[in-house]
Parts: sequence; structure tokens; C-alpha cells
Amino acid sequence: MKIHLVRHGETNWNKERRIQGHSESSLTPLGEQQAKALKPVFEKLNIARVYCSSSQRTRQTAAHIFAQSPVELIYEDEFKEIFLGPWEAQLYDEILESDPEGMNHFWHEPHKFAVEGAETFAQLQERGKSRLDQIISAGVQGEEIVIVSHGAMIKAILCAIEQRPLAKLWEPPRMHNCAHSILEVTLQESSNDFDTRITQYADVLQ
Repeated sequence: MKIHLVRHGETNWNKERRIQGHSESSLTPLGEQQAKALKPVFEKLNIARVYCSSSQRTRQTAAHIFAQSPVELIYEDEFKEIFLGPWEAQLYDEILESDPEGMNHFWHEPHKFAVEGAETFAQLQERGKSRLDQIISAGVQGEEIVIVSHGAMIKAILCAIEQRPLAKLWEPPRMHNCAHSILEVTLQESSNDFDTRITQYADVLQ
């Protein structure tokens, strides 16, 4: 069983360096091109289902990748980006000025990040990994499934699979727009257990 993790394409807020989180933003023309460039990659595969964050930017990305495809698109709140509460819709430079400690924790010590009204990275990781495990447990050996999500969410999931501490969340490779990572899952026939390994990380073969 393979799980393909895809980050959304570039958005207007990515370009402005504005904090997105659960707030809505739209793909730029470049973001649309990035998504369309993945279309032939997935046309070659027999994708059973696509789980997509319910945010607009991920829905737009999935719509471009799977245009004219009969594959089922399932929208999931659980795969939305980290909720950043009072930070959302502000520029990164504005937060750097108003809350330098919080910004330092976010990018350099993510295990310490704790802004009132926002999710922690541990909560984000639990939300995404829990839903991923449910999808895998309900899956069938040999299936290929796609999850279209967000940078921090995908990083958090991969961090959990690698059993790396959250302090190392942002270590390379960078999760660029429309980065494509692949998980290979071996289901245990005699139980509900499964083994998961990363075979492609943000387009970089391991």
C-alpha cells in the first residue's frame, strides 16, 4: 500500500509571506502550474481515493491534479494546516515584531511553540497521524491513496513516522509547494498492525 502526501501549490499568501493556518487563501498562477505539473505523475498510477484538506488552497490543488479523473475526492478537516489563531492573516514580519519569542519557537524550537488560541505542533501531529492511521487500517494491500495537505501537517506526519522529536520538525528537506512524498505501508494480515516507511521525502529519494 502506498500513501502519496502532496502539499498545496503556491498561494497569494505564500507570496505575501502572510500566515495562513486555517484561514483561506487562493492559488497563484504559479501554484496552478505546480499542481498541473503533478497531473501526469498521478495519471500513471491507479489511485483509489484522494483525501484532501478542506481548505480552499488544497481543494484547488487537488482539482488541478485530478482534473478529468474519476477518482473520489474526500474532504477532511483533520488534514487542515496547523491552526494559528491570533497570528492568522498577519504578515510573518508583523509577528516577528510583535512576538519574536513565539516566532523563534515556531521556526527554531517547534516543540516549545505555544501561542494562546493556537494549536501546538504536538496537537497538529496527533490530529494528522491519527487520521492517517485510520485510513491505513481501513485500506487494502496494494492500494495507492493520495493525501493533499499542508507543509507543517505533512512535516509533522513524516516526523512521527521517522520517530524524530518535534524539535527537529523543520530539518531538511524543505517541504516546497506541491512537494510529493511517498509512504510505503506493509499491512500485517494476521492483525491490524502495519509498518510504514518513507520511500520519497519531498521529491528527494531516501
